[in-house]
Amino acid sequence: MKKKRLVIRTVILLVLGAAVAYTLYANFTKDQVQKVAVGEKAPDFVLTDMDGEKHRLSDYEGQGVFLNFWGTWCKPCEKEMPYMNNQYKQFKDMGVQVLAVNVGETELAVNKFSDRYNLSFPILIDEGQVQSAYGINPLPATFLIDKEGKVIKYITGEMTEATIKDYMEQIKP
Repeated sequence: MKKKRLVIRTVILLVLGAAVAYTLYANFTKDQVQKVAVGEKAPDFVLTDMDGEKHRLSDYEGQGVFLNFWGTWCKPCEKEMPYMNNQYKQFKDMGVQVLAVNVGETELAVNKFSDRYNLSFPILIDEGQVQSAYGINPLPATFLIDKEGKVIKYITGEMTEATIKDYMEQIKP
């Protein structure tokens, strides 16, 4: 009986040890997912907007691009969208473009969201390829891209209207 208990305890300890080792390994390697680094050229992509128009990131060279990844279910995304829209209206004639990349939701959900907030910038739908290429997690995530197509800043989390204005000033050509 004692031998059986010892075997069971040993097996439990080994399983726990393996779980701890795996958790540590996963935590230490998760940051190695290749994020687009500040100073690097932003990876090019082509996505379609809600009107069926294609947008290629490289077509915006010469302009600043405020590249925002978001979801309709994301509360911080929902809060910052009207601010982004207000600032887009101020900066679009100064060479700053907003590209809002929705991460894989239905057109119906995105259209309802866009209509509710009367958004005027292009909303692109990504099935996950661009999100993975940019190493996005969690949402919201924003890349500031200068007129040469280089990433000058990466922001995660909710932004205020004042910070959005400041970021658009930074990428204005």
